Amino acid sequence: MAPAVGITWTNKSALALARGTDPISAMQETARNLVLKAREAGWEGPPFNPVKIVELLGAKMSANANIADARLLATSDGATIEFNPQQPRERVRFSIAHELAHMLFPDWREEIRNRNGHDPASDDWQLEMLCNIAASEFVLPIGSLPAAIEIKPIEDLMLERRRYDVSAEAFLIRLAKVAETPISVFFASPISDPDNERRYRIDYAVSSPLAPFLQVQGIVLPAESAARNCVAIGHTDRGVETWYTGDATAIEFVGIPGYPGTRYPRVAGIVRLGSSQFGKSPIRYVHGNILDPLGVEPKVICQIVNDRAIRWGGGVARKFARKYPQAELEYTQKFIHLVPNQRLGRALITKLDEGVSLASIVAQDGFGPSLFPRVRYSALQIGLREVAEYAKRLGAEVHMPKIGTGSARGDWGVVEEIIEDELVRAGLAVTVYDIPPKREQLELFG
Repeated sequence: MAPAVGITWTNKSALALARGTDPISAMQETARNLVLKAREAGWEGPPFNPVKIVELLGAKMSANANIADARLLATSDGATIEFNPQQPRERVRFSIAHELAHMLFPDWREEIRNRNGHDPASDDWQLEMLCNIAASEFVLPIGSLPAAIEIKPIEDLMLERRRYDVSAEAFLIRLAKVAETPISVFFASPISDPDNERRYRIDYAVSSPLAPFLQVQGIVLPAESAARNCVAIGHTDRGVETWYTGDATAIEFVGIPGYPGTRYPRVAGIVRLGSSQFGKSPIRYVHGNILDPLGVEPKVICQIVNDRAIRWGGGVARKFARKYPQAELEYTQKFIHLVPNQRLGRALITKLDEGVSLASIVAQDGFGPSLFPRVRYSALQIGLREVAEYAKRLGAEVHMPKIGTGSARGDWGVVEEIIEDELVRAGLAVTVYDIPPKREQLELFG
């Protein structure tokens, strides 16, 4: 495999966003946090309308048929996103989402952000790449695709993404994040080598939870790669190439829109990896009793609790309280010592039996009837991260019901992807329990 050199970050907006960290990770986390807030407020799809994110950021929208695509303006009233309503619907949604991404940079007010106003010779491509990553999260956010989606040939996947009314980039990113098989997708930009021959350099890559981690950012694809045949948007090709993993690996390519001002399209690739990373396995779903989890110790069981009640409430929590009253008392003592506005996101761990612990994740805002779901996905993500660290120290498996989908009214698709990000990617075995279906009453007559 060719050496990965990474990106030398020079764009001042990217550096201001990152604050000494990796700009891609910083943008992904910032965009994800916004999306989770929108989902908590009842944002539904697909298709997902980015207007919800516009509202969260306090921006305004204005149609303007005199501009080519879209732009972000700083006005006396705040931010205004102008867009061309005569563009195709998919393009309008992505353009609005792209301009929203510009608002995530702390210096966005300093100049007009215009998608078609960049100098291709400058480092603005770094800014455009980060905005594409965030925009992809806005138009096809967490929980949009089922984990069991089939990884079809690239041509079929491009037809499939039309069902979701999103760009190829957004669709392939989300596909990789939920796939139950080991795949990786990457996005590469055209560059010229010393012989003035068109080559492609990987900007960034996204892998599925079961895929091995490979550092490929910055790799320049071989001149003979099939990627060079994707000379127009939507054109595809495929090949068995060795540069990605060091072994012969099937890679499929598709041309996608280039950065503003560039002559050739970028290329997206999907890599079908032969095996999962050692120690990683998909979430296991079973019918059974979470109070009597399968397997051998040590085990960590997870439940979601709200940030108000000092005792375990209804549903599964009530069953734990009845079976383990001492554990509930221990939980109460830990809970009352937390500062009220700092409870969300904490994972309070109590002992149930020898080798069995219960992690109560505070990821529900209050209790009782509510216009919107009470689940707080960001808090769940933080709490599961804490659980992952604890389980790894013990060498434990993690067990749970479909947390967050009861009185918290969360979307299991969102919760499932958070579990994959925080637990499965960490190499932890996860088992999710459903109640066995009730047997139908045998009809003896008629």
